Order: sequence, then C-alpha cells, then structure tokens
Amino acid sequence: MIKVRFNIDYRTVWGQRLFICGSAKSLGSWDEARAVPLVPTGGDQWSIAVEMDEAEGKSFDYKYYLLDERFGTTEWEFGNKRRQAVDASRHKTVEVRDYWRPSTNDQNLLNTSPFMQAFFRQKGAPKKEALGTQGLSYRLQLRLPRVGEDYQVGVIGNHKVLGEWKEGKVVLMSNAQFPVWELDVYFALEELPVEYKYVLYNTKTKRVEEWEGGENRYLPRSVSAQEGGLTIQADEHFRFQSGNWRGAGVAIPVFSLRSESGTGVGEFEDIKKLVDWSVKTGNKLIQVLPVNDTIASHTWVDSYPYAGISVFALHPIYVNLQAMGALSDGKKQREFDKKRIALNRLDHVDHEQVMNTKAEYFKLAYAEHKEVVLKSKEFKTFFAQNGHWLLPYAVFSCLRDRFGTPDFSQWPQYSVYSEKEVAKFADPRQKHYDDVAIHYFIQFHLDKQLKEATAYARQKGVVLKGDIPIGIFRNSVDAWIAPRLYNMDSQAGAPPDDFSVTGQNWGFPTYNWEEMAKDDYAWWKERLKKMADYFDVFRIDHILGFFRIWEIPMHAVEGLFGHFNPCLPFSVDELGNWGLQFNKERYCEPYIRAYMLSEIFGTHSGKVKETYLEEFEEGKYRFKEQYNTQRALSARIEEIKQSGNADDEHLIWLRSQLFRLHAEVLFLPTDDASMFNPRIGFHSTYSYRDLDDQSKEVMNRLYVHYFYKRHNDFWKDRAMEKLPALKAATNMLICGEDLGMVPESVPGVMAELQILSLAVQRMPNNPDWEFWPPSQTPYLSVTTTSSHDTSTLRGWWEEDRQEVQRFFNSILKQAGEAPIHCEPWIASEIIRQHMEAPAMWAIFPIQDLLATDERLRRASPGEERINVPANSQHYWKYRLHLTLEELLKEGDFSNYLRKLADESGRIRPY
Repeated sequence: MIKVRFNIDYRTVWGQRLFICGSAKSLGSWDEARAVPLVPTGGDQWSIAVEMDEAEGKSFDYKYYLLDERFGTTEWEFGNKRRQAVDASRHKTVEVRDYWRPSTNDQNLLNTSPFMQAFFRQKGAPKKEALGTQGLSYRLQLRLPRVGEDYQVGVIGNHKVLGEWKEGKVVLMSNAQFPVWELDVYFALEELPVEYKYVLYNTKTKRVEEWEGGENRYLPRSVSAQEGGLTIQADEHFRFQSGNWRGAGVAIPVFSLRSESGTGVGEFEDIKKLVDWSVKTGNKLIQVLPVNDTIASHTWVDSYPYAGISVFALHPIYVNLQAMGALSDGKKQREFDKKRIALNRLDHVDHEQVMNTKAEYFKLAYAEHKEVVLKSKEFKTFFAQNGHWLLPYAVFSCLRDRFGTPDFSQWPQYSVYSEKEVAKFADPRQKHYDDVAIHYFIQFHLDKQLKEATAYARQKGVVLKGDIPIGIFRNSVDAWIAPRLYNMDSQAGAPPDDFSVTGQNWGFPTYNWEEMAKDDYAWWKERLKKMADYFDVFRIDHILGFFRIWEIPMHAVEGLFGHFNPCLPFSVDELGNWGLQFNKERYCEPYIRAYMLSEIFGTHSGKVKETYLEEFEEGKYRFKEQYNTQRALSARIEEIKQSGNADDEHLIWLRSQLFRLHAEVLFLPTDDASMFNPRIGFHSTYSYRDLDDQSKEVMNRLYVHYFYKRHNDFWKDRAMEKLPALKAATNMLICGEDLGMVPESVPGVMAELQILSLAVQRMPNNPDWEFWPPSQTPYLSVTTTSSHDTSTLRGWWEEDRQEVQRFFNSILKQAGEAPIHCEPWIASEIIRQHMEAPAMWAIFPIQDLLATDERLRRASPGEERINVPANSQHYWKYRLHLTLEELLKEGDFSNYLRKLADESGRIRPY
C-alpha cells in the first residue's frame, strides 16, 4: 500500500468545507457522494491522508471541490483532473502540496483551445531521470500552458543541483504531462530548505529569456521525504514580468474574400491564403461571420448569414469547385472555368449567379463522383459522425426544392416532422434518392475543406473564430425537427439603439428555455461541439439574449412593440402603489388625436383619416379594424405597391408614419390580462407628452425602475442557468457581443464565466464616455475599431462632422480641425492605440487595416460597409477589392502591420 497525504491552501468562511475526489477507491472513484473531506490543520491549510494500493498509485487522478453548506452548493476547482504517478518500488509515502485553482483567474483562458491547439503546441520533452542519486526525493511541478513551441520551462535555485542561480546551469523540466511541467530531484536533509524560481528557456538560442517575478519560491523540509517517501510540490502560475498574453486578429466574412481560384465569392480554400497573410502580418486570429447554409429562397435574400436553415450544415457557396473534383468532360469544365473567371471579376458578390453556377456544377460532379465518394471510408466516417443532423437536413433541402418553399407548414404530408417518414424518404431505394444524397455529397466536401483550412491555420499558429447567431431561422431544419424548443408564435429582435431608432425585428422565433433545460440543453451542446470541429474561438451574437431576449408579437413589424422575455411585468395594483391610476384604454390603445394627424401627415392627413382611421369621439381616432396591427397595415401597403398606383418613396414614408401611430402606447398588455409592461422609449410619444405632470413623474420613475433595476438579479439567475452548461460543452474560447441595452448584471456574469466582452470604440459601455479609450479596455475583452454592423473607420469619419472633431481632439489628442477624410495617418494612429490596449485581443476589420495604406485602400469608403442593421432587406455582398495573392505580395504593408503588432507586444511567443 501507498500512503498519500494531500495538503492544500484555501481560506474558507463558516459553513464551507473542502473535499477531494478522484480515481482511487480511497478518493471515491469519482463518485461525489464518496468524496473525502479534508481536515483543517491550522491557518488556511487543509489536509487528509489516504491509502491506495500500488496499482492505483502508479497513476491516479483527482480534483478538489468546495462544499458551501450555507447554500447547498458545490464548486469544483478550475481545470482538468490533476494527475500524479508514483513508483511504489521506491516510495511508500507521498506528500502532495497543492494550491487551489480558482475559476476566475485570467490565466485560465490560456488552457482553452486556441492556446492548446495552436499557440502553445509543444514538441515534447520526455520525462528525465531524477537529478541526484541520494537524499530526500522531491518532485517540482508547475502548471503552465503559456510556453511557445521553441521554449521550455526551467528551474534555477540556490542549490548546486539547481544551478546556484546561474542561467548557464538552468535545469529544464519535462512537458510529458503538458501543461504541467515536472522535475524530480534529490536533496540532502541538511541542504534544505531550498529557494528557487522558474524561468523560460529558448531552445533555439539556448538562453534563458525570462525569469518569473516576485519572491523566491521556497521548498521546506518534508516529513514524507525524510521517511524515504516522495514530496510533490505542485506550484501554480509562472509570474510573468512581461505582462499578460495578448494577440491581434483580422475580421472578414468568408464570402468577402477574393482569390484567383474563387468563383465570384470567398471559399474555405481561401482561408489558407488568409492564414499565410496573417502569419506575415503577425495576426493570430481570423474572425468570420456565420458560415451555415442559408438557402431558403434561392435568391439574393439568402445572402443574410444569420438566417441559417440549419445550425449544423455549412453553406454550399463556400465549397471550392476545383477541390471538389474536376469534370471529365473537358468542354463542360472549360465552360465552368469561363463562368468562374467572369464571376471573379465582379466588384461585389452576385449571390444568385454564384449559387446557380455552383448548383449546376454540384449536379455534374455528384453524378460523376458519387459512386466513389459515397462508398469511401472517409465518407462513411463523416456520415456516421454527422448523420443525426445530416439526414434530416438533406431531406429538408430536397422537400424545400420540391415544394418551392422552406415553409414546412406548406408541405402536405411532411408539414409535421416524423423521424420514421424522413428515414423512409431518404431510403437509398427511393427513386429520388439522388436528390437527397447530393446534399450529403456537398456537405462532405464542405466539411473536408473547412477542416483542412482549420488544421492548416493551427499548424501555422493561427486560429479561426466563428460566430453563433442568437436565433434560428423560422423555416429551418431545426424548427421543423423540434418546434417545441422554440416559441414559434413570437419574434426575436433588439430594442431601439444606435443601429435603429425603432428597434430591430429579426423575425426569428425565441428560445423555449424551459423546454431546452429538460435535457440539459442538449441541442445547444451538439451545436457547439460541431462548431468546435472548425473553430477554436467563437463569438456569441447578442449574448444578452441568454439573460433576456427582446420578444416581439407576431402582429408587430417594428421592435418598439417588443418586451423582454423573461420579464417581471406590473400588475394594476402595483401600478396603483406607484401612484398611477391605470386606464387600459388610455395607456394601451394607440393615442391618436386630430392635432397629431395634422402635424404628422400635413396635407395627407385627410386621406389618412378617410382610409385608415375612424373617429370614435370628437377629435379622437382609432385604426379601422382591418388596419389595427402593423402586420395588417404592412400587407395593405405592399398591395398598393404591387398595384403600381403609388410612388414607392411616398409609400415608405406613409408606412413609417402609420407605424408611428400604432406605437402611440405607453404600456403593452401580456398574456395575463392583469399584467402590463411599459413600452420602451415612450417618452417620444404624444401620449406621454399629453400626460399631466404628476403622471409623467410617476411614469419616469416606473421606466427607470423597470428597464434598469427591476430585473438585474432575475436576469443574472436566468443566464447562470444556461451559460455554464454551454461553456462546459467545449474548450473553445468564448467572446460575447454585449452591445446595446446592457443589463447591470451582464459584466459580472461574463467575468465570472470568463467570457470575453466586446469593446467597439464608438459604442462604449460607460455612459460617461462618448468614445471608448482603448487604454481603458479590460484584459478579458476584444477591442475593435468597427464591426460588420457599423460603418468602417473611413465611412464613420464622414458621417458626423462634430462627433469626428471631438474624437480627433479628445482620443487622438490632436489640436486644430480634423481632416475631412480619414487619412492613412489617422487610421494608423487609431489602429496603434487599439494594438497597445490591455485587451487580450485586438481584432480589426480588414477594411480598417487597409485604411492605413493610401495605395491599397478602396477608393470609396461607402463601398466598404458589410451590413446596415436598420435595413432588414440589406444585400450582404461586400467583397474585398484586392485578391489574397495581391495582398501576399504587398511586403511593405505586411511588414508595417507586423511591426505594429510586435511593438505593442502582440506577437510574443509566450
């Protein structure tokens, strides 16, 4: 038997106890109910001794956890299982000295996928024989993932075995248990205690490159060591003097890439060229928009990347045709090559022409290669791993084309998903089997090409950052298969903000979180695991949706009619307690008065009254029944537009003003007739203006309480029910898009879960700031100049002259009048400030990087914008005007960016 004593430092409060649980029987065999409680031994020390047989002691795993009996909660320490190995022939007693691993240490993020898969990949240094031959046996351990490929951790100390503080005699540790480094060493009893420090050693230059800071570490005498046992000193964290690890990245949608081999659109194969450019420029990350299949209508509307028909399937537009396989028919291949070249010359992405060309090629390639591909071992493995989503996706795609719509409610016998019927439809014996299997074929090639790009990037020390949309498309495979997981009778969106004064309506159903919780969010976990096949980092679009989502009723078009879900509405009694005499008709029905109509519609007011309204009291109006919702009104305006009897510009104006009348309410009713939510932004309404002063004062207090105080703890609890499970599903690094109306509880939750926040300079989270000073960004954040939803630096510079002038003087610290245009030196200074920011990541849209070079940037900044959130019918067609091959040849530009990243400490190998 081996006797093992575990010691750990941890300061508890009354009601807290420490436990250890592990693989050995004496540690509970990973059964939490049989975990072993530690005993306090004085100060902050906790200890317990157990016995295990020699077979178990040869290699055993364990972790500590904290039981808080006050709340009945259990908190496991951060990280993977600890592992120790003991040679029972040499040691019968073992003393382990551990330190608690807190879940909130910033350095924990260096254990996530980008660092372990790409930045800190190790060559492998085999375990060495113990230093010395006799004396007391010690094992030094240091958990440190932050070590570059050409580096090793070393130990230097005051003992001769540890080099007597001489760098030339550094003792290198083994990384056989990476990220834990180990060194076994013997010391004579009289030579103890020993002082030491860890260092980083460059294996290429054969020199120590960095000493850790702080006080010397201390190795005291050990009772176990004196008895001929083994003492394991398990240290935590190298104390870097060079500061936190920081990196730089570039952001560009895959569809926006341009290469000589493309077919009018960026493709997964192009990512490899962008990786090569990233290596030249010092960028370690490539951020893209969602790459899931969005084919719903076979029109340009499908260009919207956040409306995926599947959260698992990749978009066929990104497949490279040459890599898929050439056609044996030389004539046809030359025809496609000609089309490819023509499409590649276009300034923007012609979504429909690109997809039509590729769809034609898919059919020919499938017919020619299906026998070989579908019978290959590689395909069978792919299908076995992905069949659970691939088969229903393929059937969905086939039925969409058969019935001419993705709206599955219009598919006769297939409107309600049946696993049995879908399997029958996809049976290889069916005559239409090829119409199903072609989608297997396409997805197989997409998966292969993106995985190759991912592997190539990692090998080059670059990672890909994906994007997870907050919603799902209403007419998607996911909604078809499991409608119970979504609130299909609602719409997700965003409250009014800088992007849209009337809010945003994305049209997606909201999540039925209660239903999702029943299987511990299995759908989300599968979604994230699939993403991890391709990405090491991902961005959660609108992370606020995990706290609460802006939910809009189906009868509404604008986001103004939304409310937060979940929420805590007011009862009539509570409103009375606040001092408001609630009148449902006055507060919940559109407030329309004669004087308003003249002010809003001018000379058109008479026609508006006659057509859309009815007078129910003198000077008081309401909508006619057939126009009493925005949805009904919008349908009528569309009919008029289609008839061609009215000017389109006038109809757009008329619709927006009539919508304004619909929004003349102060409260929105809920499903419970006795509960009401305040309408966001009601201060801009005539209804509010016409209240008496006392009612206004009450409404103001209600508004502040409801939107900024009432829900803070409530929403925090809702987020903590979901996000920890999702975070634990993979080892990807998570970034949250936390822009807009941010609840007070959001920063704390994100910090606790170590989810990086987003710092867009023009959208600060501090109400006292007009612009976010890059120097004030927190470490656990991503700092950036622009996003795909904003104008680029150059575009923004020409939007608001006064705002730009304030930025020029206050942020850039420049005197005098700001230049009319964002000149290259201005863009360079802005990029430099972001590079020097303390944020872990500085990620820039490629347009803003190109803005620093007069020769390379686009002539017109207006052509650089990717999306306009206020326009729900925006065509996502932006394309880089330079090919990646051209960018790779621009040595001076690449060297400039690399120097900028190097000087700001963002290319450090560790």
